[in-house]
Amino acid sequence: MLSNMACSLIKHKRIKTTLAKAKALRVYLEPLITKSKNDTTHSRRVVFSYLKQKEIVTELFGEVATKITDRPGGYTRIIRLSNRIGDNSKMCFIELVDYNEVYVKDTVDKKSKRRRSRSKTKSQSETPKNESTPKNSEKEASLEDSTQIPKSVNTGNVPNQNDSVADSKNKEKETETTSSEKKMDSKQNPDEK
Repeated sequence: MLSNMACSLIKHKRIKTTLAKAKALRVYLEPLITKSKNDTTHSRRVVFSYLKQKEIVTELFGEVATKITDRPGGYTRIIRLSNRIGDNSKMCFIELVDYNEVYVKDTVDKKSKRRRSRSKTKSQSETPKNESTPKNSEKEASLEDSTQIPKSVNTGNVPNQNDSVADSKNKEKETETTSSEKKMDSKQNPDEK
């Protein structure tokens, strides 16, 4: 029964059956379709031992195999339908994925879409290409200038700790002398009056 259903599916690309049979057919047929990707005598004989119809095997290895070469798996699709009227069993369509025109995306539709944008002639006349490149080089030059490190750090002219201590002592002496001068000035001012 599965062999006949598989042959009907390959021949007609879509059949209507019960859900249980469709799930069993998927497990039966998908490995055979995978074998059809490798067109050798051995794989043809293995598939023929399952399907038992020479015309269907040649169609599987010819037309179907060329359509599914880039698909890694999932060659069939089950579409559920309403229950059957007589015995209320679940019905469905099982189909080969690459042969349904409703679900397959065409590249022709993508090309027919148009983008609304400004025309290229206006944008080129407003901003010439030559002006945009110097702006980029000016920006790069300003970034390089801002990221440069002071030369004293680069050359290794770091002051010693002894020098910094001596500088701080000199500053303290200067502040002491200025404060003592201020005190003397303040003492002299009342005398002068």
